[in-house]
Parts: sequence; C-alpha cells; structure tokens
Amino acid sequence: MLHPVIIAGGSGTRLWPLSRGSYPKQFLNLTGGQGTMLQETITRLEGVDHEVPIVVCNEEHRFIAGEQLRQIGIEHNGIILEPCGRNTAPAICLAAFQALESDENATLLVLAADHLIKDAAAFRQIVQSANNSMSSGQLVTFGIVPTEAAIGYGYIQTGSLKKDVLNKVVSFVEKPDLTTAQGYLDDGNYLWNSGMFMFSAKDYIAELQKHRPDIAQACEAAWEGKKLDLEFIRIDEEAFKSCPSESVDYAVMEATNQAFVLPLDVGWNDLGSWSSLADVLPPDVNGNVLNGDVITHESQNNYVHTEDKLVTILGVDDLVVVNTKDAVLVTNKEHAQNVKQIVNQIIKAGRTEHQHHRVVYRPWGHYDSMDAGERFQVKRITVKPGAKLSVQKHHHRAEHWVVVSGAAKVRVDDEEKLLAENESVFIPLGAIHSLENPGKIPLELIEVQSGSYLGEDDIVRFEDLYGRV
Repeated sequence: MLHPVIIAGGSGTRLWPLSRGSYPKQFLNLTGGQGTMLQETITRLEGVDHEVPIVVCNEEHRFIAGEQLRQIGIEHNGIILEPCGRNTAPAICLAAFQALESDENATLLVLAADHLIKDAAAFRQIVQSANNSMSSGQLVTFGIVPTEAAIGYGYIQTGSLKKDVLNKVVSFVEKPDLTTAQGYLDDGNYLWNSGMFMFSAKDYIAELQKHRPDIAQACEAAWEGKKLDLEFIRIDEEAFKSCPSESVDYAVMEATNQAFVLPLDVGWNDLGSWSSLADVLPPDVNGNVLNGDVITHESQNNYVHTEDKLVTILGVDDLVVVNTKDAVLVTNKEHAQNVKQIVNQIIKAGRTEHQHHRVVYRPWGHYDSMDAGERFQVKRITVKPGAKLSVQKHHHRAEHWVVVSGAAKVRVDDEEKLLAENESVFIPLGAIHSLENPGKIPLELIEVQSGSYLGEDDIVRFEDLYGRV
C-alpha cells in the first residue's frame, strides 16, 4: 500500500519576512488556495488509494502541524518529531521505519510540504502510474519537465527521455550557470530535480544501509528509543543528534544504480523566492501581483504583500515589497533569491525577526505583542474554545488581564473566578495562575505585563495539557 510521507521541516528563509523560523512557509497559505502549503500537499492526494500520511517535522512546529491536520480532518499514526535538523535522508528513514510497523510491503511517496502543483488531477494520475509500473528494487524520483533554462534547480540527466515511462537516471547534476542550463534545455534529456520520490520502505533502508550505513544505524537507534507523547512520536534525541546530516539525493539517489525518473508536467513550483511566487499568482492589468491594502500608480510588474497597513508604490517596476507587522522587505526581483543574506545579517546582529513573528502561535491559540517598552509589554491573547494555558508563575513580572470577548476561567493562587467581557484580574508577581476558555467562542483578552524582566523564558510550569512541563 502507498504511504505518503510529508517532509515538513525547513525554515523557508528565502520567503522572509513572511516565513520565519517558528512559522515557516509550509504552514502558510501563500497562493490564496483552500489551505496552507502543508494542507494542500495532503489534500491533493484525494482520489489516490493510500494509507494515512506520515508527517515528519521539527519539534518546534509540532503543535502547528497537528492543528493544521485537524483543521482538514486528516488522521495519522503520530507525527514524527525531529529534535534537530538532519536533512531529508534521515527523515525519510524514520518514516520508512514507521510505515513498516504496520505494512511490511509499504511503498513510500515522499513529498515536500511546501511545493505548489497547479494540476492536481494530472499529478494524481502520474503518482498512480508510478505506483503501478515501479518494479521491485527501483527507486523512483519525479523530474519536472523544464520550461526554461533555470539556474535555481538541480537537474536529472537521462539517456533518452521518454514521457509517461520510468527512465533510467544517468546522473544528477548541481545547479548550473545559465549557459549550461540552456544546454540542458536544448539537449532535451534533462529534467528539474523536484525532491519527490517513490520507493518501497525496505528498498530505501537497504540502499541507505549499503551507501550510508552511519545514517541508517543512527536512525535505527533513534527509532528504537522512540516514545509516544500525545499525538507525537519522539525519537531518541541523543541517537539522532549523532546522525550525519545529508540529503536523500547525496546519500542514496546519486549512489544507487537503481535510480529511475518519471517526467512530471503538472504546473510545479517550489516557491523558492518572492519572484517565483509572483510568477504563479494572477497579475493585474499592469502586471502587478497585489495582496492586501495596496495602491499603485504608474508601476508595473511588482509583487506587493501587506498584512496590516496601506502600502503605496509610485513609479517603480520589478520590485518585491513585503510588509508584516514587524518588518518590511524591499528588493528588486533580480535580487529576490538573496533574501537569505538579509536573514543572516539579522541573526548576526542578535535580533529575533528571523525566528518569530509579532504574532506567536501556541497549542492553546496565539498572542500578538502589540507594544513594549522599558518594564512593560502589551499583548492581545486569543485562546481557543476548550483550551487552557499552563498552570504557571513568573519570578520577574506581574500581569493584568482584561477580557475583550468571550469568557475566561482564571485561577490566581487558591482563588478561581469566571470573567466576562470588560472584566479584569490582576496577577501579582510570583502568584501561581492559569487561564482557560470554558466557552464555545474564542476568548480575546488584553494582557499588560510589568516588571524587571519580560522574556518568555520567565515561566515556571506546574501543569500543562500539552506536555510542556
């Protein structure tokens, strides 16, 4: 049976400032579709006979991934959490071990959680074709039929490319310069490397053991030491940290003599930059792609995204302008691939805008840090119906909560009370307290913090529904 494996790690730095380390692009709705990139990766498989998906993600993103699967009603057998990033070869190995626990003949369909595929019906057809035609021992990758001499992708060389059949892979080649890429396009036997694969779980593990036994052994030890935590599978942290970091391409596909490629022409895009995102969205009459409150005049072929304020552009062409609540990016499309250089400068400066949005998501809901200054901070907190923050205390700050809408069940030391709209409560420094939404609608409240230190690490948890004690 086919087991979809969704690789949902990665930080998506090339789409900063919308994509951040704590909330990367795979969890965003970038194209205005029915869901986030992760959700659409799973739902486009509807109509293909498959088992419940296997999702692999970073531990930091576990509650986001779990919530997004719940939103679309997707069942799973546990989300595999990586305690640290080790690239795709180990991630797929862990998924193979999970699939084999329920199906000794499991076939893996490995998909990245952040790719756009416009023609989902054609994609499903090709997936089914690959599953029907793949022979024992073959490791199949999906190669994208190139539409231009692109320099942002690696290429797969075949001997004599034929559509709708599995082609023997001659070689994998790195991202080329423009002249070389044009030569590949003219040759006609090269495909873009999509990073999507299909192979049996047993065959993948066997090839990994053959070519990278160090990775296979570390993953096996990590899997043997796994523990179930709520809906998550926590692998052995120390064993996994000892695993080398390597992509499936380098570890297996380039080393095996059983690599085959199936051409894929389905409107694929890996959305690897702001300019590539602009290319797949519908423009206005002036070629501008606009998202949010935007006014333009005498401007053409721009991409503008704004979250919370009016953005205007005048007399400019070929720009990317992205406004979030705490950061603004302005670049021309030619340099859009180099956004990571800005992110590196942010990290070097000791700032946090590469990692967190102003809005931060938690398993119980989210909060928006609206204002901050010396010894104070103001947040707007949203708690989902039935959700509860941990029982906690703070050593360095007091808090004042004002309910804006909904109902709040509040505990302060030994006293418990129910607050309605426009009612408030004071949490003294050092008091043990908790907040719960007992109602049927989201709870909205304003929190005013005051004290000598207001960092998120000034939390001592005593009880927590989400295992964060």
